[in-house]
Amino acid sequence: MTASHPRHRRALVVPAGMAMATALAILPGTAATAAPAQDRPAAAAADEAASLSYVVNIRGGHGAPAHVKKAIAEAGGTIVASYDRIGVIVVHSSNADFARTIRSVRGVESAGATRNAPLPSAATHDTVTPKVLSASEVAEAQAEAAAGQDPLQGLQWDLPAIKADRAHEKSLGSPKVTVAVIDTGVDDTHPDIAPNFDRAASVNCVTGKPDTTEGAWRPGAQESPHGTHVAGEIAAAKNGVGMTGVAPGVKVSGIKVSNPDGYFYTEAVVCGFMWAAEHGVEVTNNSYYTDPWYFNCKNDPDQKALLEAVTRATRYAERKGAVNVAAAGNENYDLAADEITDPVSPNDGTPSERVIDPSECLDIPTQLPGVVTVASTGAKGLKSSFSNYGRGVVDIAAPGGDSTAYQTPAPPATSGLILGTLPGGKWGYMAGTSMASPHVAGVAALIKSTHPYAPPAMVKALLYAQADATACTDPYDINGDGKVDAVCEGPKNRNGFYGWGITDALDAVTR
Repeated sequence: MTASHPRHRRALVVPAGMAMATALAILPGTAATAAPAQDRPAAAAADEAASLSYVVNIRGGHGAPAHVKKAIAEAGGTIVASYDRIGVIVVHSSNADFARTIRSVRGVESAGATRNAPLPSAATHDTVTPKVLSASEVAEAQAEAAAGQDPLQGLQWDLPAIKADRAHEKSLGSPKVTVAVIDTGVDDTHPDIAPNFDRAASVNCVTGKPDTTEGAWRPGAQESPHGTHVAGEIAAAKNGVGMTGVAPGVKVSGIKVSNPDGYFYTEAVVCGFMWAAEHGVEVTNNSYYTDPWYFNCKNDPDQKALLEAVTRATRYAERKGAVNVAAAGNENYDLAADEITDPVSPNDGTPSERVIDPSECLDIPTQLPGVVTVASTGAKGLKSSFSNYGRGVVDIAAPGGDSTAYQTPAPPATSGLILGTLPGGKWGYMAGTSMASPHVAGVAALIKSTHPYAPPAMVKALLYAQADATACTDPYDINGDGKVDAVCEGPKNRNGFYGWGITDALDAVTR
């Protein structure tokens, strides 16, 4: 029952028989902003070809001490960005001993390589094959739409599953609330996204340093539509066009952290959280894991540094007022187990099978303290076949879709997957905990709209208190073959499959 393993994202790679899903297979690669090799001196190009990116963690609150900057330079490093408030420095270096050398410098708390592959050119190798709604499917849905609904809303079984359709009769959410989609980029020209797009809170963070060029937050023509899909799930406008988001009255921003080859590296993720923190974002959605390690182990000096850097960034964002929401993952792993076999790390080098303790080796950002961890449910309200789970790890559940054969929605919906916006003014289906997380982010935005002065801790408390408690599915045999596919532990109001329960949009606007 384990879903096909995506390299890094939370969108489900299609298993055999799952119709109308999206395959997101990403070839290895890294940063997106290097100048073409022919435009650089040969020596510089050679140095860059051998370079890796690093994070160096020092005490936060002040700029990097002069002796640390000097040591970085002497070790062959070039500072790309310095996030002084959290003490994280992004460095490029072609010195294979850079991390080991810099760890011995006074004041350096940890340092590590963020990747295994050298920094490449800006070549794009993303292969994306989404199931796009055809013109005839759009027309058919529009003809069957109920009064007061957007044309495609009848295909969105996920909205009534969390009572969002009823919530919209009370409130669509406040335009003073912004949800940042930290992801592969957002096409803000889409007619369902444009009315609610927050340009001031959008940016490209792929290199680890903010790029505010107009449109830099958009995905390229050959890049993944993942972030655009997520943005529509959260805040597609209720405007008589296409679909409806969970919180169609709030703002949504795009913070692009995935490079052209689809990798979410630490320096980009840190930049994304810091940008959100400094630009008044109330909620962040994080439907990915931080490459190249599926789990970052505290006893490995490189992985420890990556874990520390992202932890600092998420904590800072929360201190500045953001509720951070993240997808739990698509491998049907029990994240509360004593051990898990990780066969894919590092995903930008040569993976080797390793057995890890998920309490010591964390999937980041979803397992970080304070982050809302979201599991996925299907159209029958059961844990999705692929969704990770774990008592004490999963906080809440929401619709992320499942095989239509496993969990068939009620008509007029025809697909057990989740409808979302796609670049170029299109709509299509995806499935994964990637799609569950934005439902919770949207509900968190509705809570913030209802309680504008509530700090993140209160928004999370309301999110959990208002969730519809859902008892363990026992036995859990999602494909009906007579074999138990996962074991749920815990009581109705806090268990490994559903956490506090399934998120509730109606309570968010009425309580």
